[in-house]
Amino acid sequence: MTGDAHPNELGEFLKARRAELTPRTLGLPDTHNRRVPGLRREEVALLASISTDYYTRVEQGRVQPSASVLATLARILHLSDHQRDDLFELAGRPSALHRRPATQRPHPQLRRLLDDLTASPGVVIGRRMDILAWNPLAVALFTDFAKVPEGRRNCVRILFTDPAMRTLYADWRAVARACVSLLRGEAAEHPGDPLLMSLVGELSVKDSDFGQWWGSRREPSRRPGVKRLNHPLVGELVLGRDTLVCGSDPDQKLVVWTAEPGTPSYDGLRALASQATGRPGGLTAGRAV
Repeated sequence: MTGDAHPNELGEFLKARRAELTPRTLGLPDTHNRRVPGLRREEVALLASISTDYYTRVEQGRVQPSASVLATLARILHLSDHQRDDLFELAGRPSALHRRPATQRPHPQLRRLLDDLTASPGVVIGRRMDILAWNPLAVALFTDFAKVPEGRRNCVRILFTDPAMRTLYADWRAVARACVSLLRGEAAEHPGDPLLMSLVGELSVKDSDFGQWWGSRREPSRRPGVKRLNHPLVGELVLGRDTLVCGSDPDQKLVVWTAEPGTPSYDGLRALASQATGRPGGLTAGRAV
């Protein structure tokens, strides 16, 4: 079957599926004044990080969407594997193009380096700035990452969606804007990544600052960062943030926070480390970074 043979079947399929979903299902505000049930076209377009006009033309059969757009729509509309197959068939796209992205696992070399860090918080960051691994001190400083669902364990998503981050970081806006710029760099390196497109669409809907900064095209700073945090247990921390790129897999990075020896921040990290020993996640369970 080709997309040209039945130009309206794809649109009918998409309309039927979005009619079955509610804004609450996707974390969107529900104004309770909808004339028809389900999601609006503009809501689907925002979540997919495409224009409403483009999505409208897809539903009307006037444009054939790319495989990456179809994969994003399948994710947003919560399609089953069978429904995904139907979606791609209706669009005339070969099934080989819509395989789900493989789950990324931390590189063994970075994992070993991370395990050896006992006095500094560290995390392994992968594609789309997903959090792949962490050490106990990172848990004490930020959150019990294991309690964050794996599919939502992303630096930028948590930074924008967890209210605690706006008090943890002394200059949250600067940190958040820098993260948006870094995420834009990820998009440039991996154009058409459906999971990244979905992340951008989700955050654009949920946070107006994200949408504004995403469109600003501001370049990220390449200098080592200094972060000021207001930790609920040890007070103010002034930490350097450095990144080590994995030579065997450039898509993975080890990010480490350190403090100048002899400073209150250094003592604060040591206090967190001593309390976290044998109790990973016990200090700040339920919070996120």
